[in-house]
Amino acid sequence: MSVLDKLKQMLKGHEEQAGKGVDKAGDMVDDKTQGKYSGQVDTAQDKLKEQLGGTDRDTDQPPQ
Repeated sequence: MSVLDKLKQMLKGHEEQAGKGVDKAGDMVDDKTQGKYSGQVDTAQDKLKEQLGGTDRDTDQPPQ
């Protein structure tokens, strides 16, 4: 079992709180880098939320 699978099990039922944590961490990175990598941070946040089963998925785009 991978680390991501273990993390998903631990967060099951708490997807909203996990999403908030991902947002907060991304905001911290943006603050520390003065927004230099905000596009990459946003992409990473979206992908991580998707992997963790968050509700903030973009359903207009097909999976890549």
